Amino acid sequence: MPTEAKAVSSVNSSPLLKPYMWLVAVGGVAVAVFSGIRFPHAQLTLDYVILLLIAIAIGSRVSIRLPALRIPAFNSEVSLSDTFVFLSLLLFGGEAAILLAAIEAFVTSFRLTKKNLTRAFNAAAIAISTFLTVWALRYKFGSITELVQQASLAQLLMAVCLMAMLQYFFNSGLVSTGMALRFGTPIWDTWKKYYLWTLIPYLVGACTAVITVKLIHEIGFYGFLIVAPVLVILYYIYTMYLKDIETSSRNAEAAAQNAAELQESEERFRSAFDNAPIGMALVAPDGRWLRVNRALCQIGGYTEEELLEVNYQAVTHPSHLGTLTSNIEQVLAGKIPSYQMENRYYHRLGHEVWVLVGVSLARERSAHEPRLIFQIQDITDRKRAEEKLLHEAFHDTLTQLPNRTMFMDHLKLAFERAKRSTQHLFAVLFIDLDRFKIINDSLGHALGDQLLIEVSNRLQRCLRPGDTAARLGGDEFTLLLEDIQDIKEAILMAERIQTEVSKPCTLGGHETFTTVSIGIAIYSPAYQQPEDLLRDADTAMYRAKSAGKAQHIIFDSEMHAQVLNRMKLEADLRRGVERQEFFLLYQPIVSLHTERLAGFEALVRWRHPERGFVSPTEFIPLAEETGLIVPIGHWVMQEACRQLKEWQKSYPDSFPLYVSVNLSCRQFMQPNLIRQIESVLEETDMDPRYLKLELTESAVMDNVEAAIKQLQEIRDLGIKLSMDDFGTGYSSLSYLHRFPLNTLKIDRSFVMQINNRENLEIVRTIIGLARSLGLEVVAEGVETFVQLTQLRDLTCEYGQGYYFAKPLDKETAGIFIWDTKRLATLFSPVPKDSPQVLNTVVSVL
Repeated sequence: MPTEAKAVSSVNSSPLLKPYMWLVAVGGVAVAVFSGIRFPHAQLTLDYVILLLIAIAIGSRVSIRLPALRIPAFNSEVSLSDTFVFLSLLLFGGEAAILLAAIEAFVTSFRLTKKNLTRAFNAAAIAISTFLTVWALRYKFGSITELVQQASLAQLLMAVCLMAMLQYFFNSGLVSTGMALRFGTPIWDTWKKYYLWTLIPYLVGACTAVITVKLIHEIGFYGFLIVAPVLVILYYIYTMYLKDIETSSRNAEAAAQNAAELQESEERFRSAFDNAPIGMALVAPDGRWLRVNRALCQIGGYTEEELLEVNYQAVTHPSHLGTLTSNIEQVLAGKIPSYQMENRYYHRLGHEVWVLVGVSLARERSAHEPRLIFQIQDITDRKRAEEKLLHEAFHDTLTQLPNRTMFMDHLKLAFERAKRSTQHLFAVLFIDLDRFKIINDSLGHALGDQLLIEVSNRLQRCLRPGDTAARLGGDEFTLLLEDIQDIKEAILMAERIQTEVSKPCTLGGHETFTTVSIGIAIYSPAYQQPEDLLRDADTAMYRAKSAGKAQHIIFDSEMHAQVLNRMKLEADLRRGVERQEFFLLYQPIVSLHTERLAGFEALVRWRHPERGFVSPTEFIPLAEETGLIVPIGHWVMQEACRQLKEWQKSYPDSFPLYVSVNLSCRQFMQPNLIRQIESVLEETDMDPRYLKLELTESAVMDNVEAAIKQLQEIRDLGIKLSMDDFGTGYSSLSYLHRFPLNTLKIDRSFVMQINNRENLEIVRTIIGLARSLGLEVVAEGVETFVQLTQLRDLTCEYGQGYYFAKPLDKETAGIFIWDTKRLATLFSPVPKDSPQVLNTVVSVL
């Protein structure tokens, strides 16, 4: 029977599928019962039983393939179960065929499915289709068994074809209806898709049955069984024949497919060759271009015809030909499988093109001589990018001068040459622009960059052939002077540079002047590392700056010792911060009107464990430079506030007194300064009214607007502000009225020379200016009674200096607070020598 009848199941079926299957199953049972009743018992012979058993045993298991059929969606095989049904119909009649078909299908269903309904449906479908075929044939031809014996060949063939067609339509119709219900598709579409081409196996099965019946009529049923083994042998011979035909067919198809694939591969190669994004070429061993693609023509700017007339040697740069040819010979000899290198090609327009060339052998069986495949990529842009990166790695991006890396490479080479030859002498000049920060800040960074470019151009004009000028960064430049005879040549070069750089320069419409400070270091065998020479030139440059700028200084061993001493002092200073080696002294500030103590200025001192007391003039500038002044200044503020709070508790009758603390430039620039001050006030429980912070003019003049904002925030905390050393720093007169100050402190240099008429007028002017702005005035450096008298005559409010007291430790300062009546003796109208008075006061205290 057709396999489709066994494939129907209820998985994912529509609601109508099961009722339909039950309807078919019930109809099949009715057909089987009806046929069983009509089945003549005389036909239930051994022949029929044997045929039934054979059908059950091998009917659905054996099929005959039809090699000549090539129909889509059709498995060209004939199942023997259909043949046995038709055979029983022709030999034993319709009822026998119906029962055989039903029994064989039902038994076979046990092997195909476990669902009883499906088993019943399969058996019922074949039983009903056979039943309808039988009765249709009877209607047309009468008794079928008699038709086989009596009908002519033409009538028999017509009957057989009708039998096959009826069985095909009835069976496929029942099964396709079930499948359509299962998959939810139209019955007609399902039938066309799965059963349209299955008529042929039915026809073949019917013809096979007719031939078998004729054979049985000739030799008998048992004779047929005797001949059956021969038929089996013939079946297997037929099967082997089919295998041979299929093998030959597959071989022919494979050969045709291989030929098609080879042709397709060649076409793909030609297409890939011609359309490759990189240059491709087929090259003869002598270098002739045999075939080139469009990309290669575009790389060189040639036409295909122009390239085919020459060889690769004609377009390759001569410097690469030797290496390229040598390696191509190794590829041709089989010593290396391929080769790749970068070289330059000549473009048709004359310029050079950088390419990456890959060379390998071309495997062509038809070729009489070996051929080469060239793969060529244009890498000109990459090479330019590499050259740019290499240039940027060794040159300054702004001035295009060599950078530190390249300068150090040249310096190392000069160092090695000097080590090998005592006749080789060279020098390093370290150059720094003077006042560059002022120019950069006032005119802007863009014009500052223009100034650096102009300076670099002037430096290059001063160079001799073989010298190297470099920019290390910022406004620092270096020169390497090679092959000099003596130190005089280095000095002459420094003077030439100073003359050239000092010439006026116009930047953005502004005529600008600048100078340079130059440090010179001459090579000597004592140097062990090139870096040491650069370091010493840097040291000499800093000495030139500190000596007044716009000059050159030659490095000597004394400078090195000073540098080492400075480095040791810096290390000791850092340890001093960690070990708390600092302490405070307090210098009294006295009211010149009330002749009473007004407060103290807290002064930091350093007690070095080995050197003893280190002068503030020595360590304060270093602390400023290294940034250590920030933690030191924070500690000073905290300790001064704590001490004043302690004095307030010990001497309540002597208050109010304030403590004045110096605020350095670095501290003032700290973004968290306000928070630091608030933290100190909170920790010491200090009333901010009794804290005064002193700043220099230079601290507030770098960025006036930001300084005003910062000062106002400090004033908002309730803290008083004082400008220290007024008149010695930047000219801040135009901004003075905008600064939220409380006090001006007159620098000691004016007070000590107050008997000089000019200084007297300066002091008078400062006091007058302060009075007009509502500010108090403190005069520093008061050391004599004469100075005190003059200051009082000028109505100066406060004084500070050795005349009243030297800076005191906290214990002595406490006594000074308690015994303030002693100050009255210092205001006596009887002139006294100030040191004696000072000693008397200190001895009493």
